[in-house]
Amino acid sequence: MTLLDDPRDLLPTDVDRATLVGRLLDPELGPCVVAVRGEELVDVSDTFPTVADLLERPDPVAELRAAPAGRSWPLSAVLEATLAEAEDPAAPVLLAPVDLQVLKAAGVTFASSLTERLIEERAGGDPSRAEQLRAELEQVLGVEVSAIRPGSPESERLKADLQPRGLWSQYLEVGLGPDPEIFTKAPVLSAVGCGAAVGVSEISAWNNPEPEVALAVTSTGRIVAATLGNDVNLRDVEGRSALLLPRAKDNNASASVGPFLRLLDEHFTLDDVRSAQVRLQVLGQDDDFVLDGVSEMSQISRDVTELAGHAIGDAHQYPDGLLLYTGTLFAPTADRDRPGSGFTHHPGDVVRITSPRLGTLVNRVTSSETAPRWEFGLRALIRHLHRRGLTDRVGTS
Repeated sequence: MTLLDDPRDLLPTDVDRATLVGRLLDPELGPCVVAVRGEELVDVSDTFPTVADLLERPDPVAELRAAPAGRSWPLSAVLEATLAEAEDPAAPVLLAPVDLQVLKAAGVTFASSLTERLIEERAGGDPSRAEQLRAELEQVLGVEVSAIRPGSPESERLKADLQPRGLWSQYLEVGLGPDPEIFTKAPVLSAVGCGAAVGVSEISAWNNPEPEVALAVTSTGRIVAATLGNDVNLRDVEGRSALLLPRAKDNNASASVGPFLRLLDEHFTLDDVRSAQVRLQVLGQDDDFVLDGVSEMSQISRDVTELAGHAIGDAHQYPDGLLLYTGTLFAPTADRDRPGSGFTHHPGDVVRITSPRLGTLVNRVTSSETAPRWEFGLRALIRHLHRRGLTDRVGTS
């Protein structure tokens, strides 16, 4: 099973109007900051040594469009090589389109995912109890959670009703209370890009993809771009204890991002982000399993600007900006291996996350333990920039 039938599907449907920036690994040059210009990817690293340098500019769209082009690569050839799982060490491929940004994530931002987090908590990581608990929760809450605005008087009344009965939960607190869950998903530079293997730790028997719109947020809190992300989650691990969230979320190759950052401009605005549709497909290699569904960003419980405002501000700074996964409507529940077992990944699964204005992020599932080791960290990036004579241009915006 191929990752994607047509490499052009990696691109937004309106690619001709999109302002796209990414990172490319060239075997000779190393990682380069690139812009899509027509049918070429052009190197703009001489102007923007890192993606963070571009996004921190006062007007990144205008400056990216005006940046002189260095070396160029045929766009179609790079897309094909990115999807070719038989690695060609001489072929340039796309990387995750972020570099110095901290990888953050917002959790429990959709009503359906709130319900599933409650189920994980009460199931203690046991997927066989999920179906029964789902019905019980609907009875206990006695209200349509999606109708309650987080931090509203209605949410306070629900808390006042459930707390004395021991029914209020840490997940209800972040899903309906005044403060959202914002956590660090993975270290700087650890995200994998489109076409790379995405990792699920071998310790997990109940896990799922989390297809999300991810936002590039500057050091001053401006949302300047959007992309697609897969915030891989180990449901059984988090279900045992919320204190195990780092173990459930931060594993080798468990943060996927790409294929490009689409900068906000006259053709793509925050309102387009708010109305985005995100399609998830999981295609099983060993059992012909198919999961296919669409979620709507319009159903998110908190506006994306509110989430960004909680992630960065006077209480917490990120001088190189951050990438913020905004959460997902999806928590797959369809039984896969046996009745009542729910969904979990199999090795070899192909995961496609698609949104028309952002393109397609596609990865094949492997274990975190056998995925390519993450070895290109900050010291390696500094060495690379020094070799290209770009070190003195970092942070000059």
